[in-house]
Amino acid sequence: QVRLVESGGGLVQAGASLRLSCDPSKLTFSPYGMAWFRHSPGREFVAAENRITKNRYYVDSVKGRFTIYRDNINDTLYLQMNNLKPEDTTMYYCAARTTYYDEARGPTEYNHWGQGTQVTVSS
Repeated sequence: QVRLVESGGGLVQAGASLRLSCDPSKLTFSPYGMAWFRHSPGREFVAAENRITKNRYYVDSVKGRFTIYRDNINDTLYLQMNNLKPEDTTMYYCAARTTYYDEARGPTEYNHWGQGTQVTVSS
C-alpha cells in the first residue's frame, strides 16, 4: 500500500523551476526522516531532512539549486528545484524512514516510498 503521494513533476525548459510535493498523510507513524531520491539508474539520493535535528542535506550536484523543506501545518514535504538542467530529467521519489540515523543517504535506509513523479527538462 502506497502511503506517500508525490506530485508537481512536469516538462520545463532548462533554467526553469519546479516544486515537488509529497503528501505523507496516509502514514500511520511519524517518520524520523524523509527524503527525495531520483532514478539514475537505481535510486540516487537527492535531499533529505532529519525530522529530529531539523538537519537538511543534499547531494553535491543539486546544492544551491534544490531546497528540501516541510510545511509544519499539513506536514507536506517539498523539493523546490531551481535552475533545472537536462541532466535532472528522471523520475523523482519521496521516501520515509522509521529507523533513526543522523543522516541517511542510501535507499535501503528508507522503508516507505511513493510511486514517483516525472521531471523532464528540455535544453
